[in-house]
Amino acid sequence: MNDIDAWVWWLIGAAALGIPLVVTAMPEFGMFGVGAVAAAVTAGIGGGIVVQVLVFVVVSVALIAVVRPIATRHRATLPQLATGVDALRGKRAVVLERVDSSGGGRIKLAGEIWSARSLDTDRAYEPGQEVDVVEIEGATAIVI
Repeated sequence: MNDIDAWVWWLIGAAALGIPLVVTAMPEFGMFGVGAVAAAVTAGIGGGIVVQVLVFVVVSVALIAVVRPIATRHRATLPQLATGVDALRGKRAVVLERVDSSGGGRIKLAGEIWSARSLDTDRAYEPGQEVDVVEIEGATAIVI
């Protein structure tokens, strides 16, 4: 065991830190792994064990102190993507069958045929007209 250079042990440690990184998806393990690689480089250029440990600690803590807040801020500012029926609100549709407030009409919305009814009780839309979807209730689009 004493025949193996210190830099190899640091690389083994870095690889070992990669396992919980993949299993738990905690990026801190990756940051510790990068610290271990930095310590391996230090060992490779002849740094003593104290210097290796200091490099490991400094690089790992620096990455956690700098990268983690940036990642947290980035995750908090990502726009929320609308999916499913939420993505259909505000879309334009074409009337296929007369749409009124009774709900018997049909529209073509996002390439699909939907049942539709008018939001305004006294308003009707004729085939060929374009309408805006304001809400989806079940399988019925509410349009204006």
